[in-house]
Amino acid sequence: MKEINIGKIIVAKRREKGLTQEDLAAYIGVSKASVSKWETGQSYPDITFLPQLSAYFNISIDDLMGYSPQLTPVDIKTLYHRLADDFAAKPVAEVLAECETIIKKYYSCFPLLLQMAVLLANHHMLATDPAAAKAMLEKAVTLCQRIRAESDDRNLTRDVIAVEGICYLMLNQPDQVMELVGETVRPFPTDTEMLAQAYQMAGNPDKARQVLQISMYQHLLFLVSTASAYLMLNAGDLNRVEMILTRTLGVAALYDLNALHPNTMAQVYYAAAQVYASHQDTDTTLAYLADYTEVCVSDFFPYSLHGDDYFDAIQPWFEDFDLGVGAPRSEEVIKQSMLDGLVANPQFDFIKGDRRFKDLITQLETHLNNKGDNQ
Repeated sequence: MKEINIGKIIVAKRREKGLTQEDLAAYIGVSKASVSKWETGQSYPDITFLPQLSAYFNISIDDLMGYSPQLTPVDIKTLYHRLADDFAAKPVAEVLAECETIIKKYYSCFPLLLQMAVLLANHHMLATDPAAAKAMLEKAVTLCQRIRAESDDRNLTRDVIAVEGICYLMLNQPDQVMELVGETVRPFPTDTEMLAQAYQMAGNPDKARQVLQISMYQHLLFLVSTASAYLMLNAGDLNRVEMILTRTLGVAALYDLNALHPNTMAQVYYAAAQVYASHQDTDTTLAYLADYTEVCVSDFFPYSLHGDDYFDAIQPWFEDFDLGVGAPRSEEVIKQSMLDGLVANPQFDFIKGDRRFKDLITQLETHLNNKGDNQ
């Protein structure tokens, strides 16, 4: 990330042109001592001199100051993951203070603001109290609203709407979600199939294959991941719950989603356990918690998005993601949330004395403590 450092820029540009400090001072109309102080950082040029200096060196004022209001995608990715690690290792207030400084400095870098909103949403649960957690989510919403109002990047705006909507749900503001996305469910877009056909017609079947695989992968994850919410919605009807699980787990097994996308499957098993816990069904609750635990401790870390033998053309797509192929939260935070899912959920209080439940906690705790085993 670039910092304001006008002195070094003046030195470099002056030397590029083969000028002395006296030459530059005469052009600007100041003393040689003034130029010397600028170059050594003892003082800065008066603001009225900036247009003259930038014109003389044929660079923009931003370049003259060594400042860029934008960050590169690599900068943003690196910054995000560093801050995510900081949330796991440092006091939340300290990390939030740095986040605020970064946001103010790059307030017009909309891709960065989006990732800062994602960062706050992904770590609000680490706040010391509910009010602080709410403030983090509200800050994320504010960033999303700024991007929607100021950015003309349609793809960025689409991504922002998804993040803002999730924040509203976590803030228990359903009306805001409906206002944001509308209340009409629209058909899936058909541009993916057209794009694949276009690539094939253009003589690029490999690219057509990749496009179709990406579409199938996304639809598959959408189908299975929405089952978690659908299970909770139908929790009172165990016949429908069993139908949902039969179909969802059948699809998941067919595509080996435990290995392909364990995070999605952990959510499905956990939702199923909560549904049966609401019916005080000890054995079935424990069976799905066992599935949840198995996914959490088997090849989950180091977490990385990936394809498999069927989805064998999508890895380059993952590599281009804004945050890369890694998880949006640090491994420490993810592992702790896995354990909290069992020990901190009051729905499971009725089985906390069961030996099988205690064994699952022990299994997760052992995995949590063996931080380096899967590195």
